[in-house]
Amino acid sequence: MIDDKVEMNNDGESYSSLNTSDPKNVQELTQYVQSLLQTIQDKFQNMSDQILTRIDEMGNRIDDLEKNIGDLMTQAGVEGTDK
Repeated sequence: MIDDKVEMNNDGESYSSLNTSDPKNVQELTQYVQSLLQTIQDKFQNMSDQILTRIDEMGNRIDDLEKNIGDLMTQAGVEGTDK
């Protein structure tokens, strides 16, 4: 029988792993493969969401930096180049 166990990865996050005793029949093997694929898909989605969040944060920082540079140039009396 295949049992779920909770383990910790290197980042300290818990995840469910499977006790990989040999599947006894096709149904157990199918269940194991489906569970494994779902776990991989969940991890991929999580990483994808984290990457998109970081890209959005970086975009906001760049926008703020551009605004601050424009403000400094205005205060210094330097004409900026328009986009």
